[in-house]
Amino acid sequence: MRRYGDMKITFVSNFLGPHQLPFCEEMYKRIGDDFKFVETEPMSDERIKLGWALEKSQYPFEIKAYESIENDLWTKSLILSSDVVIIGSAPDSYIVSRLRAGKLTFKYSERFYKTGLNLKKIPHAMIGAWLHHGRFQKYPLYMLCASAYTPADAAVFHNYIGRTYKWGYFPKAKEYDAVELMKKKLSVTSGGWKHPQASILWAGRLIGWKHPDASIELAASLKKKGYSFRMSIIGNGELETQLRDMIRDRHLEDCVEMLGAMSPDEVRDHMEKADIYLFTSDFNEGWGAVLNESMNSGCAVVASHAIGSVPFLIKNGENGLIYENENQKHLEEQVIRLLDDAELRSRIGKKAYETIVNMWNAKTAAERFILLAQNLIEKNNTDNLFTDGPCSKAKIIKNNWYQRK
Repeated sequence: MRRYGDMKITFVSNFLGPHQLPFCEEMYKRIGDDFKFVETEPMSDERIKLGWALEKSQYPFEIKAYESIENDLWTKSLILSSDVVIIGSAPDSYIVSRLRAGKLTFKYSERFYKTGLNLKKIPHAMIGAWLHHGRFQKYPLYMLCASAYTPADAAVFHNYIGRTYKWGYFPKAKEYDAVELMKKKLSVTSGGWKHPQASILWAGRLIGWKHPDASIELAASLKKKGYSFRMSIIGNGELETQLRDMIRDRHLEDCVEMLGAMSPDEVRDHMEKADIYLFTSDFNEGWGAVLNESMNSGCAVVASHAIGSVPFLIKNGENGLIYENENQKHLEEQVIRLLDDAELRSRIGKKAYETIVNMWNAKTAAERFILLAQNLIEKNNTDNLFTDGPCSKAKIIKNNWYQRK
């Protein structure tokens, strides 16, 4: 089997962001200058405003293909000569020549049909599926799934059958003293309330498909039932005024605060102190890196089953709780389980932390990806190479896979 130093691996995508950087750094540690990340366009102003800007303007493995004709030509030559290429959000034209040469290639994608398919959408979707996937299926092309729903979407038009692997985004995984991390949580006993007070956090853009309003509806019901909690909502967006009105109309000012937009580091600080993290997005959430981050911070997460990362990262009742998408009653029931049982809350938070530092992190992803690529090049069976986590086989699951328990 090949050693690390024998592999030349190139990762092509639109731009280098904080969710790819840790993986790239881990790959560079292992194979040095034989690993390259190619950017095909500069980072957008919108992403920069969301806090995606990186500390450095250039990394040793980074090639900015858009900066010059020379860089573009270098990129095309590198892609053709590499043993392995990963291609994310970039034109298919970058990989056509290497596919025709029979060289190992991975597409890297969230799900294709976040809003579903209907009769009007099928013709356009069919053409797109053939252009971007179907015409390449006779070649050694595999899928790194940045959503648990990617295999099912690909299978609609019979693409990547048996060629899908669990993947995702890998934001920086922090290592803490797990005992001290759990002590940092803000739960305190509050006299006159039925239960110990717990801290609940929601963070993200305040937009429709992330459903931040579900957290406020939850708060209103919990307060009515006599629970003591402190809920913080971080973020800004088009629903901000509506959410502030909801808090005022439901008289929640004493238990719900809106903190506005924050830097990623500030959000992580709040996660480290929160007992419960709410992740309420629907099927439009391709992956949802805040799940990695909140689990890494030891939060007991309550998450919608529709989110792309949830079926990969959460084992229901062990390292998080899953609720049926947009089922407000079920969301409330799962949160109440945690409010009623501080020991369960702490145990789930600790398991969540262990899931990230022991498996779902950039270091593990890099080690496993190299091993997966080696086995595929040597035409070994990879079905049981890994039983779970990054680079294990991703099975087809449908939107309705989660049955409420």
